[in-house]
Amino acid sequence: MALGFRGEVAGFYRQYRRGYPPAVIDSLVEAFALTRDDVVVDLGCGTGQLAFPVADRVRAVIGIDPEPDMLSEARTGAGDRGNLSWMVGADTDVPALGALLGKESLAAVTIGQALHWMDHQRLFHDLLPLVRPGGGVAVVTNGTPLWLQDSGWSRALRRYLELWLDTEVSATCGTDEESQSRYAESLQAAGYEVGRAEFHYDDQLDLERIIGGVYSALPVDLLPPVEQRSYFAKQVSRALTEHTPYRESVRVTILTGTRVS
Repeated sequence: MALGFRGEVAGFYRQYRRGYPPAVIDSLVEAFALTRDDVVVDLGCGTGQLAFPVADRVRAVIGIDPEPDMLSEARTGAGDRGNLSWMVGADTDVPALGALLGKESLAAVTIGQALHWMDHQRLFHDLLPLVRPGGGVAVVTNGTPLWLQDSGWSRALRRYLELWLDTEVSATCGTDEESQSRYAESLQAAGYEVGRAEFHYDDQLDLERIIGGVYSALPVDLLPPVEQRSYFAKQVSRALTEHTPYRESVRVTILTGTRVS
């Protein structure tokens, strides 16, 4: 399942995608009663933004992603953490993973803003026998995409991206309420007990982080060519300059599905 998030995009992803506040990790630990004896899978792990802090709280984390370049960046970012392993794979590989690890072998499966690329209904059913009672699945978002926020700079960014790409820019990446409700219904239908938590924090961006964030969200074939990036940056700056400062109100949501028996 190649999505185009390879090559340079993986580097932008590692550099510019934000991490998760400690309270979010605390909430995951509490939701599934995670201990140092537990193993967690981070599915669609990207470059490790969620896998790293979770690994600090459990025995081991297996990061799975369809893009080898993402995993290469994750390995680099992991530093001297010795309890992380990385596998090339996708949601469709979960049954094979279950055959390898065995029933009730996992405390949790985390999915950080990647579920919109997956067949979530099938995935939730496939994961249920892999997690222990009291464990489960956590669907975690980390803020509305840069181009869909309720601010002047975000609207200006969206207008410019639509001109540059010659298409509507409307992807919510599963952060919208309709998607969240759909995921919750599917978790319940698969046999999980559903819960939800929210965390809010404020951030202030600069142009480098905005442009880097955009690059991290584009498939590699849609990245501006290297020779055009200076022009791209100048045009983004021109479009956004009257909307400084670039403040952002970030909402992190955690949708949990707990296996009760």
